Formats: sequence, structure tokens, C-alpha cells
Amino acid sequence: MNNVRGSALRAAAGILLALALLLPPSADAQDAKTEILWLGQSAMRIKTPGGKVIVTDPWLISNPKTPAQYKDLDALGKVDLVLVSHAHFDHFEDAPALAKRNNAPIVTPAGLQSTMLELDLVPANLAYRVNKGSVFMPIPGSNIKVWMVHAEHDSELVYTNPTTKKREVHVGGEPVGYIIELENGFKIYHMGDTGLFGDMKLIGDFHKPDLVMMPIGGHFVMGPKEAALATKEYLKPKYVLPMHYGTSPQLAGTTAQFQEALGTTPTKVFPISPGEKIEF
Repeated sequence: MNNVRGSALRAAAGILLALALLLPPSADAQDAKTEILWLGQSAMRIKTPGGKVIVTDPWLISNPKTPAQYKDLDALGKVDLVLVSHAHFDHFEDAPALAKRNNAPIVTPAGLQSTMLELDLVPANLAYRVNKGSVFMPIPGSNIKVWMVHAEHDSELVYTNPTTKKREVHVGGEPVGYIIELENGFKIYHMGDTGLFGDMKLIGDFHKPDLVMMPIGGHFVMGPKEAALATKEYLKPKYVLPMHYGTSPQLAGTTAQFQEALGTTPTKVFPISPGEKIEF
């Protein structure tokens, strides 16, 4: 009997997802704006047209580039979803705390999801299980759609055991980026940490992102020249928001170098500073 009931519930959930994918954006969502607040490195607060808040790669408290007022996690307001691209501290450090204080799902690479549960970093109900594949809808009651896509990087979790005080290295899964389709159809590609790879063109052709949040710092990620090539040849978005630069001496790439390498292009670049916002 339980198996039958479980099968029926799974079937019903599948039907609801299929219907949600077919629903057109609401008139309110189409007219409302999307607000992006850059918090330094790869941390973004996205306020969606439907009133949801998504935070990416939250490294805030110890981030030297995060404005002082946002080092208080409550200053972000109610958060509905946390997206983490990989396990390195400068993308993950404040993610468990942010998810727990907002009772929000936290999406991570699959291996990192398992490690979070093993180390009891978040409750099981918040550790959203997914992998690189098809679309998923992690915010209950919302038609926001997310895809997890490839990134060229690594993703081990370095963890200080609170009992032994010793440094441990745990599985962090494969690094990823995210395609986020908002209620009005506006698509954001948060690239996470990545080097240049040819299948960026496939991602661009398939998803056609409007806005790309792109690392340009170099050394650990794409530098300005690689980022410019990805923009012009592979992704061809309407807008680029440069990120992941200027936080450490190794991340020496600048927005000026990126724009120079980009040259004349239809893509609009937003060279903003941490703490500044843009709207669409």
C-alpha cells in the first residue's frame, strides 16, 4: 500500500512540474524588476521579479571586499535559496549558516551535499539533492527554474574538525555553474569558478543566457582575455557582470582589461563595485 501511495505521489509531483514548466510568466512577474547586488568575489543577492531572494556563493563575513553592513547575514533579508558552485571556502563558508537561519534549501554539487550531511553542517531537509542534468525547481511554490552545468575547476572541502581542531579534507563534488531562469523568463548564468572550456558554446546555444556573472581575475579562474573570448565567441549574452577579481593579489585581472580584450561588442558590461546594485 505504501509503495502504491509513494508511486502516486511521485507521479503527481511529476505532473505538477510538467505543468509549471508550461505555465507562462505572470503579468506581475513580467512587469517587475530583477535586482542584483554584488557582495564581492562570487557572492550575489538576486531579488527576482516574483519577490524571491537567491544568494550565490555566500562568502561574506571574512571576505575583505564585502561591505561592512553585509557581514551581518541578517542584512540580506529573507533568503529563499542558496546556490553554491563548489566547496572552496570563498564560495561556501557562510552558506550553511545562511541556509539554516532562513530555513532555505541549499543547492551544492552532489558530493558536497553528501559531505554536508556527514559533517552535520545543515539539516537533511535543507540539503537539496541534485546533479548536472535537467531542470529542477528548488523553491516551493515558485516557477523559478535552475540547471546545474559544468565548470572547469576543483572542489574539495577543507574543514577544521571542532573536536580534534585538526584540518581535514572532504569530498566536495565536481565544481558547477548555474543557469537560473526567473519568473519572467530572464536567464542568468552564474559561472562559479571556471577556466575556459569549449562546451561554454553549447551552454550558450542551449540556454541563451541574458546575463552572465563571469570570473575574470585569472590565476585560479579565467583571466580577462579568456573571459572576453568566452563572451564573444561562446556565450554572446546581452549583459556581463564581472566577478571573482581583486580579492587577493593572484586575482589581478581587472574590468578595464576585460573590456579592452572584449573590444566592440553588443554585450553590455557592468563594472560595478561590491555593495552596488543593478536592475533589469
